[in-house]
Amino acid sequence: MANLYVSEFSLAGGYVQPQSLANQPTLNDQVVVFTTSTQSTAFKNNTNIVRIHTDGICSILFGVNPTATTTNARMVAGATEYFLIPMGQAFKVAAVTNT
Repeated sequence: MANLYVSEFSLAGGYVQPQSLANQPTLNDQVVVFTTSTQSTAFKNNTNIVRIHTDGICSILFGVNPTATTTNARMVAGATEYFLIPMGQAFKVAAVTNT
């Protein structure tokens, strides 16, 4: 099993800032333990940027009810990426083990 570390952020005033920066403190943090496709909990209503870090090779998919497959966006073990998501739509991220 691997872990997907998910941190949620809100961009102050809705402006776009460099993706290497995120307002602190986080709105929420969660860990998603996965092998088969596993979803996070729904993001907070004011979340519009999500930091994803994985300690295992995986594929991820965002959506209201996502089911990740190995054909979705792949992340290598140890990778960290930031994603902009629509605010207030109860989005989640799902992760599945990949090679």
